[in-house]
Amino acid sequence: MSKAKKYHVYGIGAALVDTEIQVNDDELAAMEVDKGLMTLVDEARQQQLLDQLEGHLVHSSQASGGSACNSVVAAAYFGANSYFSGKVADDEFGRIFLNDIRAAGVASDFDSPRDAGVTGKCLVLISPDAERSMNTHLGISAELSHKELDEDALADSAFFYIEGYLVTSDSGRAAAIRGREVAEANKVKTALSFSDPGIVAHFRDGLAEMLGGGVDILFCNEDEALSWAGCDDIEEAMDSLMEVARTFAVTLGAKGSLVFDGETVHRIDAHPVKAVDTNGAGDMFAGAFLYALSQGHDYRQAGELASHAAGVVVSQYGPRLPGPMHSDIKAAVLGSAA
Repeated sequence: MSKAKKYHVYGIGAALVDTEIQVNDDELAAMEVDKGLMTLVDEARQQQLLDQLEGHLVHSSQASGGSACNSVVAAAYFGANSYFSGKVADDEFGRIFLNDIRAAGVASDFDSPRDAGVTGKCLVLISPDAERSMNTHLGISAELSHKELDEDALADSAFFYIEGYLVTSDSGRAAAIRGREVAEANKVKTALSFSDPGIVAHFRDGLAEMLGGGVDILFCNEDEALSWAGCDDIEEAMDSLMEVARTFAVTLGAKGSLVFDGETVHRIDAHPVKAVDTNGAGDMFAGAFLYALSQGHDYRQAGELASHAAGVVVSQYGPRLPGPMHSDIKAAVLGSAA
C-alpha cells in the first residue's frame, strides 16, 4: 500500500487582500467597470475607484483572498490538510494575508523573508443582482514564480490546484506549468480552474500551455465552457472539455452543475437559496469538491457537497463562510461520519 500524502490539497495562485463594496449598475457604468468580469488595474485606478465609492457599504475588507486561496481555505475548513503558494510583500497587507490563512489552518512558506513591494489587492463590486465585478491590482503577486513553489510539499500532496488567473503573468504561468510537471512526476492529481470568462476569451493559448497534455480535473462555469469550445451548446462544449481534462465540473448557477467522472455525466441540483453575492461561489465549489474527493467520496457526492456549499456562499456577502458552518454543510450532505 502506498504511503498517504501529507497534504490533501496544494493550491497556487494570486495572494490578494480583498475589499468588497455594494454598488448599483448605474455606478458601474459611470465608473466604466466591466460587469461580471475580473479586470486588472494599476494601483492608481484602484484608488480612484475607492475614492469614488467613499461612503458606500463595505461588506468585507482586509481579508485574504484570491481564487485558489479561497478554495484552499475552504478545503481546510472542511477538514483537508491544505497548502498554499502565493507571493506577498513585506508590508501590512502581506502580514494580514499570511496571518489570515494561518488562522484558517492552511500551511504555507510563512518563514521566508518577504520582498519589498506592494501586496496585491482586489476591489470586489457587488451589484443588486448578486453579480461580482472585480478590479485587481496584482502588486507583487504578478511576480509569483517557480521560486514560490515548495516542490517537496507539492510532491507530498494528493491534489495540485491551479487558478487560471495565473495565465496573465509570464512567471505565474511558468510556475503553474512547473507545478503541474512536478505533480505529474509524483502521481499527484492535477486540477485547474478557468477562473473567469475574460481569462478564457483573452488568454486561451496560455491556458492551453498550463493544461499541457490534460489535467485530471477542470473546473469552469457555463460561460467559460462555451467560450473555450467556441459554441453555444453545453453538450458540445463538454465534448471539447473532454479533450483537455480527464474529468470536470461545470457550474450552471441556479441550474446546478454538470460533473463528469470520466465515464458518466452527473447532473447536480443547485442548493436553493436567494443569491445576494456570487463572489467566491466557484472558489467554494472547487474547494469543497477537492476536499470530498481527497476523502474518498465519489464525483456525485463531491458535486453535491460543492453545490450545497456554493449555494450557502452566494446567500451571504463575502467569498467565504465562517469555519463552523463547513461542518454543518458536510454533515447535511455527507452525513456526520464524513
